[in-house]
Amino acid sequence: MRAIMKEKAGPGLAMKEVEAPVPGPDEVLIRILRTSICGTDVHIDLWDKWASQTIEPPLVIGHEFVGEIVETGEHVKGLNPGEIVSGEGHLVCGECRNCLGGRMHLCPHTKGVGVNRQGAFADFLCLPKTNVWRVNPPLPLDVVSCFDPLGNAVHTATHFDVLGEDVLITGAGPIGCMAAAICRHAGARSVVVTDVNPYRLELARKMGATVALDVSKDSLLETEKFLGMKEGFDVGLEMSGNPQALSQMIEVMFSGGRIALLGILPSDAQVDWTRIIFKGLTLKGIYGRKMYETWYKMSVLLRGGLDIQPIITHRFPAESWREAFDLMESGQSGKIILEWN
Repeated sequence: MRAIMKEKAGPGLAMKEVEAPVPGPDEVLIRILRTSICGTDVHIDLWDKWASQTIEPPLVIGHEFVGEIVETGEHVKGLNPGEIVSGEGHLVCGECRNCLGGRMHLCPHTKGVGVNRQGAFADFLCLPKTNVWRVNPPLPLDVVSCFDPLGNAVHTATHFDVLGEDVLITGAGPIGCMAAAICRHAGARSVVVTDVNPYRLELARKMGATVALDVSKDSLLETEKFLGMKEGFDVGLEMSGNPQALSQMIEVMFSGGRIALLGILPSDAQVDWTRIIFKGLTLKGIYGRKMYETWYKMSVLLRGGLDIQPIITHRFPAESWREAFDLMESGQSGKIILEWN
């Protein structure tokens, strides 16, 4: 089968012919139809510090996918060949305190598809039956291939109540833009998205942002006045991983405001703790998606009218993966789909 791989340590990827996986007794074999490129895949391609410390080549990469079941292991019940599925890319131990307490997304022993085990950028993927998500009733394949990052956006955007609130989202990447659409769908009064990338800010507008603000040119304080805000933002969603963006967010939050942190900040990032303390702010780290409550929520949101298709900006055949990665790394795209069938 075809597979996009990290063959060896260092920058770059390659498409190779490799043996197709064989499902174990509790696994499902999935024929991949669509995949979407994630920032994690970009990190692996560029071979940054995180990738060099995490990835053990050779490895098939990728974890955002939709496909068709073609074979099931002998212990698998209720999943059948021909069904269209996606899947949770985090494999958990099932035995630790968090797993047994229903907090599987916080399992300290998590292994990632396309990170710690063979991934989805291939013609076939094997996945444990407990990680398979049936897509029923059907949804557009391109949308389903984005379920993983959509789950990040839903988990972050719904962590705090946004109904009637003023929401600030720092970072207009695909997840930040999807979060803007979710907040508007969930009844936020206004949603402001900040970034410095004009292309991504335009995507944020298409996804429903009330204001998409280039903070290198315009002021958040002036935006508050424009929106008729008196005391600051109620809810902040930090999606950028940029320490300056977080500092700006803290400055414009309402006293008693709540901030959900999804972006990965540098370990040496500094903030003004006196502002956090005296404002009585709540900061909450967000990781992954709730298994499988978030999957239910995002499926219901999509069937209830949430539209994330504007964030899907480009489609390529799988053989044109290098062109797709180069475009993703340029910052001039939203979600990019690779077509495998």
